[in-house]
Amino acid sequence: MPVNGADPLRTPTVAVMLPCMSALLFIGGRIFGSPAADAVAVRDGRIVAVGPRATVLPELAGGAFDVIDLDGRALVPGLQDAHIHPVSGALERLRCDLTPWHTKAEYLAAVAAYPGSGWITGGGWSMAAFPGGLPHRDDLDAVAPDRPVFLPNRDHHSAWVNSRALALAGISRVTADPPDGRIERDAAGEPTGVLHEGAMDLVTGLLPADTAEDYDRALAEAQRYLFSLGVTGWQDAIVGAYAGARDQFDTYLSADAAGVLRARVTGALWWDRAGDESQIAFFESRRAAAAHGRFRATAVKIMQDGVAENFTAAMIDPYVGQGAHCGHSNVDPAHLARYVSLLSAAGFGVHFHAIGDRAVRECLDAVAAVGPSRARHHLAHLQVVHPADVPRFAALDVTANIQALWATHHEQNDTLCVPFFGPERSGWQYPFGSIARAGGRLAAGSDWPVTTPNPWWAIHVAVHRTEPPVSAEADWPTSQVPMLPREALTLDQALTAYTLGSAYVNGTDDLTGSIEPGKAADLVVLDRDPFEPDAKLYDTAADLVFIDGQVVHER
Repeated sequence: MPVNGADPLRTPTVAVMLPCMSALLFIGGRIFGSPAADAVAVRDGRIVAVGPRATVLPELAGGAFDVIDLDGRALVPGLQDAHIHPVSGALERLRCDLTPWHTKAEYLAAVAAYPGSGWITGGGWSMAAFPGGLPHRDDLDAVAPDRPVFLPNRDHHSAWVNSRALALAGISRVTADPPDGRIERDAAGEPTGVLHEGAMDLVTGLLPADTAEDYDRALAEAQRYLFSLGVTGWQDAIVGAYAGARDQFDTYLSADAAGVLRARVTGALWWDRAGDESQIAFFESRRAAAAHGRFRATAVKIMQDGVAENFTAAMIDPYVGQGAHCGHSNVDPAHLARYVSLLSAAGFGVHFHAIGDRAVRECLDAVAAVGPSRARHHLAHLQVVHPADVPRFAALDVTANIQALWATHHEQNDTLCVPFFGPERSGWQYPFGSIARAGGRLAAGSDWPVTTPNPWWAIHVAVHRTEPPVSAEADWPTSQVPMLPREALTLDQALTAYTLGSAYVNGTDDLTGSIEPGKAADLVVLDRDPFEPDAKLYDTAADLVFIDGQVVHER
């Protein structure tokens, strides 16, 4: 997974907002999804007409309306992120945030400068900054000898801790690895300061508890930031108590009740992998509690494996050079089909985390065992997919939830994944184009804070399979060599994934995701027409963002 880039929007700008008119007319630019249209009319928050100006204008007769001249720019539906962790992403922005930096020295300088006297938390370091992807506690000890430090990396599947944190948690050479995690150790068996997967839980219980106010502030910041990128809705990929973090379900409910939540949000309720089907009654109660506002809880998240960089992604065949090790399936495949069947019957779409080819197959097998269903199941990440499983997405009506920004020759993939996959499996990575050609549906997301939530960086990668030249990863020697170019998408496919495809898995496609009469006026005026031959996709920005016809961001 590539690292996050510097955030050009960290300092918000001041803009004069348009007046809140009940009617709007957009003219003078491309209308995405309607090549023959040159006008869109909006009244009372809904799109009322799309087409030639002469046929659209009568829909606004008899009342005042604002005219928004696109002046050659494009009008697109509000983008939706189908896999994101906005509260944790914003919390990192508000704490010891390492995402702007890319070297060990920069990380340590940020830790050393972090104010206060208690725990140092935050995170966002890149595995590529360290030999073998593994930092060491000694470095943290040198800059924070008396303060405990707990810093998850950018994919949140590992954490870097110092000796003080290890001591407080009672972690030593005699501490056994938990069933769902691993303590990184040196040749003598001593913990080195890296905790993988469930081993992080040995420390997270000691961290200062986040307060409701912390989460309220983080959600507000996340929403502001995402609006600035043109993202008007999302699926929070973990709603529940996970890895010691506070459950954000009530955060969404309270923001919704107070009118603070303007985005359309679907929550993927966290499946406790140590539990069983008895969880479903709890999920049903949560869905009922969130049935009437802008936040809905209609999906369930099952994390079937880990990540390839620490060898916890579930592979059909062993990792190269790792003996017989094939990764780890978090949910026993013998039980997975039963759980998915019960969730489908209860009306939940399952949001699977599947990185390795075995995990992908286990999830598809579970859906296949259920048979035809109206549930909107989707598999996220899809780093390695066996070619035999590519056509099964269309056949089973399972959406491929892609994180396109990862599909490049970035340093972390080239050094920590490819050598351990081997040549054949390395050619099976992120097969977006193959899934689309086989008739599969695509949705798109960022996995922020793993990587930037800027959708246009991801769209650039989906189309070109190279690093955006503005990211820190662009310095890697092979970053501009397309990664498996046969798997590239067209711009139309990539943008559809980020709009109608994500709206489908979010369950809001009846209201959002396309520019059609009757749908909500969740719209974005871009700063350019990205379909022009010389358009720089990665540099595309949102000039105006509307939800229900009201401006929520102006650049």
